[in-house]
Amino acid sequence: MTAALRPAASNGAVRRFGTFDGVFLPTLLTILGAVMYLRTGWVVGNAGLLGAWAIILLANLITACTGLSISTVATNIRVGAGGSFSIISQSLGLEVGGSINVPFYLAQSISVAFYIFAFAEGWQSIFPSHPAVLVLFAVFAICCLVAFVSVGFAARMRYPILFIVTFSLFSVLLGLFPLFGQAGAVYTPTLIGAFPSGSFWQIFAVFFPAVTGVLAGVNMSGTLAQPRRNIPIGTMAAVAVSFVIYMALAYWAAVVATPQELVTNLTIMVDRAAFGWAVQAGILAATFSAALNSLVGAPRVLQAMAAHGVVPFGQQLASETDGGEPRPAMLVTGAIAFVTLLFGLSGDGLNQIAPLMTMFFLITYAVLNGVVLLEQVMGLTSFRPLFRVPRLVPLVGLVGALLAMFLIAPIFSLVALITIVVLYEVLQLRQLNAPWSDVRSGLFGTIAEWGAKRTLAMPQGRDRAWKPSLLVPVDSARAVRRSYRFLMAITRPNGSIFILGTYGEGDHERTKGLLGYEQIFASEGIFARVALVRSEHFTQALQTTLEVYRSAFFRPNTLFLPVGAEDDEEELQFVLDRAGENQLGVILYMDNPLTGLGREQAINVWLREQSPGWAVGLELSNLDLALLLAYQLARNWRAHINLITVVEDAAEAANGRAFLEQLIDLGRMPRTTQAIVHTGAFDAVLPAAPQADLNIFGVQQRASLGFMQRMVDVTASTCIFVRDSGEESALA
Repeated sequence: MTAALRPAASNGAVRRFGTFDGVFLPTLLTILGAVMYLRTGWVVGNAGLLGAWAIILLANLITACTGLSISTVATNIRVGAGGSFSIISQSLGLEVGGSINVPFYLAQSISVAFYIFAFAEGWQSIFPSHPAVLVLFAVFAICCLVAFVSVGFAARMRYPILFIVTFSLFSVLLGLFPLFGQAGAVYTPTLIGAFPSGSFWQIFAVFFPAVTGVLAGVNMSGTLAQPRRNIPIGTMAAVAVSFVIYMALAYWAAVVATPQELVTNLTIMVDRAAFGWAVQAGILAATFSAALNSLVGAPRVLQAMAAHGVVPFGQQLASETDGGEPRPAMLVTGAIAFVTLLFGLSGDGLNQIAPLMTMFFLITYAVLNGVVLLEQVMGLTSFRPLFRVPRLVPLVGLVGALLAMFLIAPIFSLVALITIVVLYEVLQLRQLNAPWSDVRSGLFGTIAEWGAKRTLAMPQGRDRAWKPSLLVPVDSARAVRRSYRFLMAITRPNGSIFILGTYGEGDHERTKGLLGYEQIFASEGIFARVALVRSEHFTQALQTTLEVYRSAFFRPNTLFLPVGAEDDEEELQFVLDRAGENQLGVILYMDNPLTGLGREQAINVWLREQSPGWAVGLELSNLDLALLLAYQLARNWRAHINLITVVEDAAEAANGRAFLEQLIDLGRMPRTTQAIVHTGAFDAVLPAAPQADLNIFGVQQRASLGFMQRMVDVTASTCIFVRDSGEESALA
């Protein structure tokens, strides 16, 4: 970094602009561009006076709503450098702000070349002998020089441009009277036109780009003295003044020429104004002003994005001079405009990409309106703007901008949206760090709150919506590490895990490692949360947690508890009783230290004898959770399931098999699931069961750690012992 450049920062020596010179003038001069001179009459010739007024009204309605939305946001937050980038990023995050404003910046930079081409065409209409290439690069060099000197110098250039545009409009107004060789207003306006050049919406599509300069002043937010005051007043004043001018020009065109003349003669203002040369000068001034405004405003958007790491070479592009001029960003913008000029000289390429640029402007307008609408709908206390608008305003602006996009160029609209989505995904991968908080978490929280209220208002029944949501109470990180593979298999892909770490006096180090499991599980796509609770009594901490979760909407539905033969059986029974009282299913996990989870290929589910009533009903007696867990594990392990039941009476074997097969069918278990019926005493047939990597048993009425350990030893596998909560259904 040279001595002349420094990182972007506020500096009291930097000139600050007010409402008139910083916002109103650049916005007004951008809106009153070449389209005003060359297309207003054409619109009237096609649509008639009333049709033209309707088109102007609709177009200005979208920009007015956008301006009002911008004014609302500007009075609610501290708008930083970059205008729309600052507004969108502070509300929806850097990723959204960047994905919208990178193409918006490119569109602004490319538009410099468009305005210069328009200037050159106007110049050659006056001086046809001047070489077009020479005119193009001369105007480009002048624009770059003015912008490069300082934004203050560029701002001073706007005053003579304003005078020229104002005088040209005065000359047009004089054309209403029979003066200076003009016939004046001699025609009766055609109220509804014949639309010879296209439909109403096609005419609207041609006209709409005329009013897309509403962000010209907002982009200068970093150079404004009081953005919170300057942006609303300057933007809305420019929109209002330009609206009156366009409506008046439509009436002027309707009374000074016939519809046929208006459609065929695009320079009707030059021909019917009191001083045609003044209108020609106005066209040149308007196109030069638009090019200059883009060349001054675009680098500040790039600088703001660079300062937050949205674009490469951020440190260099974010630098500025002691006077606050973003010279590196200006050089990049100038280079893009120069390449675009060369591209335009090579053929008709500029006209081919022009609609895409308009789309990026419109998407930016849509998102700005969407930001305000979201803030209003969420009703967060942080949204308390000094300037408030009804919800209808941003809604109309949002819908209008989106409709305008697809009316003007549906294919380019899709291309623009796809581009923004791709950019968003790229920026997501870069994990940008914003120095501010945004409303995204509040947005999803509001949606979740709305969903919770709607759900609670409906008839209760969670069996069809069941998915594993585990509460895992542990006293050390080691306990989670031992059952990590199983927890992954049981919750992937849509389950969740709530880890409750309890510690006593001086034992905090044992549970600190649990905090890292949020990120570990998240990296595998599983939602996990960890809470550390200080308590001398494990059961008391768990009971309190269960009672708290009972009234929560997003609460765990299953208690997962690693157990061992050395645990206290009375304490375990206390935990089971509390889980039942709080309608939680139970999974007691006892691993085999020698085999672990084995090859994760076979699962045995042991179902108790159902005689004499072997019918499969909607409510299974403590079988639902076992079947659901088996299905979940089989899906993630790609394992096969054995449903096993033991009958003492051989006469019941056929009923038992029919029951299991019906259970497989109605429960929609995997096709490889086998039904196995053993005859004899449970303890006698247990060793004869197929070898499995996991055995699933039901929890007895009273938990017996001795029985559990015996099952682990006899089956030579890890075992889980489950109990339904009553909110699961394997048949739902």
